[in-house]
Amino acid sequence: MIAALSQGTLQRLPQYLIMLKTEQREGRGSVSADGIGTVVGVSPSQVRHDLSACGVNRGPGESYDVAELTKSIEHALGYDDISNAVIVGAGQLGRALLSYQNYGDYGVDVVAAFDADESMAGTEVGGKPILSVKRMTSLCRRMKVHIGIITVPAIHAQEACDRLVEGGIQAIWNFAPVHLKVPEGVIVKNEIIAVSLGELSRQLQEKRRGE
Repeated sequence: MIAALSQGTLQRLPQYLIMLKTEQREGRGSVSADGIGTVVGVSPSQVRHDLSACGVNRGPGESYDVAELTKSIEHALGYDDISNAVIVGAGQLGRALLSYQNYGDYGVDVVAAFDADESMAGTEVGGKPILSVKRMTSLCRRMKVHIGIITVPAIHAQEACDRLVEGGIQAIWNFAPVHLKVPEGVIVKNEIIAVSLGELSRQLQEKRRGE
């Protein structure tokens, strides 16, 4: 039985999954908690604790079957239950996200992008259509889209969010540097690129001072 996953476990499991898929591509059939921990940068005991939350239990020194462990993690994360997603904003960032081909590995199918620029309507990026934002709410409802990805400028982000929620969106991945107001029950994950870059810069400065 799969236990409720803590926030820390939810953040680490995708990293384990990337490592496991690399092992599969390189033809390795088993892996240890020590091996996973070394690559990801956590202790073997933490790895075992996280994997036990996925219903996979091993003792110290015991190995995991790579294929079976991959399926267990994907199931725990919901990656084997595909959710439809749309992108709002077909600028440079939106088009880059739309062209990414491996969302299916993470339980997501990006079905379309929407933009206020009507000249973009009917074009495609990576085989996915760009549509008029005027159609977004109705299409999200009709296609049962659950995830919205916002890549519009901050000034337009709340309006985009409101339209997504009206269309039945349950989770939002927000790239706009603004705090979104959403109804209770709607999940928001903020991805502020400048903040992440700033954190990385500070960590680099601290490392240099330590040297």
